[in-house]
Amino acid sequence: MVIQGYANVGPFVEALNVYDRMRLSGVPANRYTYPFVLKACGAMRDGKRGRIVHGHVVKCGLDSDLFVGNALIALYSKCEEIEISRRVFDEIPGKDSVSWNSMISGYTANGNPHEALMLFRTMLQDHAASLPDHATFVCILPACVEASAIEVGFWIHSYIIKSSMKVDAVLGSALITMYANCGRVTTARVIFDQISEKNVGAWSAMMRCYGMHGHADEALQMFSQFAESGLRPDGIVFLCLLSTCSHSGFITKGLELFEKMGEYGVAKSEKHYACVVDLLGRAGLLDQAVELIRTMPMEAGKDAYGALLGACRIHNNIELAEKAAEKLFVLDPENAGRYILLASMYEDAGRWEDAGRVRKLLRDNNVKKPTGSSSIEVECMYHTFGADDESHPYTDQIFNTLQRLDRIMETLKQ
Repeated sequence: MVIQGYANVGPFVEALNVYDRMRLSGVPANRYTYPFVLKACGAMRDGKRGRIVHGHVVKCGLDSDLFVGNALIALYSKCEEIEISRRVFDEIPGKDSVSWNSMISGYTANGNPHEALMLFRTMLQDHAASLPDHATFVCILPACVEASAIEVGFWIHSYIIKSSMKVDAVLGSALITMYANCGRVTTARVIFDQISEKNVGAWSAMMRCYGMHGHADEALQMFSQFAESGLRPDGIVFLCLLSTCSHSGFITKGLELFEKMGEYGVAKSEKHYACVVDLLGRAGLLDQAVELIRTMPMEAGKDAYGALLGACRIHNNIELAEKAAEKLFVLDPENAGRYILLASMYEDAGRWEDAGRVRKLLRDNNVKKPTGSSSIEVECMYHTFGADDESHPYTDQIFNTLQRLDRIMETLKQ
């Protein structure tokens, strides 16, 4: 019970300390002890300690236990060791919904949305698997957004409706985000209105939806309704609103909201300052943007200087862009976009030597520009490829088919 209490509310290290004292005293841990010990390791992102506890689990012969296995999946997912997490998942003999949900969530959280979607399909096709539940959809919908798997998202929403599953604030927020990312603002609003007990996450998801599609007035009106509801905004709400004001050119309103953060007791982070820098910069108020960076209560980071560099590009201020880029080459040295943006400004101004110097710096530092890619789904398998990409195992067949199609098109033109 003591380990459970520390694992649930902290301090997490105390859960491990009690576990150590328990082992030294000769009291054996069991299938109910290890899940909470592993949960504490995961909360601390302590993969090294987690592997040690995993070794104890194996020695006790509990590595095939369902409860312990589920805890191990969550541990390795939180420690960004997703391959180990998948191995543990595959070795669990009688998986339950927690097993599937934990693995899907792990893939999504670790930036593997396609793997999450493939596992979700396997879950649906595996007759021995548990049916998807509320937690499954909360885990998989963000993967649908990241992978642009909109059809899967539509299917999930249909399943929710047909099964009469309750759409609470958490599930509703995920659906709103999914519809926002495919431009269905009206549908997102319908879902929002159907949520009986809205939390801050649901309100911020809907405000972000309005903001990202240029409905600034609706987003600001929604914030007024939010304030009247009695809920208190958090930092994410203000990030949504400041970004909306920036992209809509609402300078006065944006600055007003920035000042109101203190009234609501919300701490201003570097990201909030970066939004205001972007707000001022887009409006051409570059001197004020520089002054804001100078007077920030914390060290300005890559977000603030990145916003300033983007504003310099809009208003063609090369001198200031050089100063912002100089900071970014230190703060964000692996971001090729920073180098390319400055080089493009030099090229537009006819300063070819300076442009060449920046592009040489990009090569010398071995900074790789992310290559664009496309993907296609064939029989529930995602295939990703780029221009002139020959890495696919069926490259010869693909290019032969393309050549045949080219010949057919040429014949049709004649």
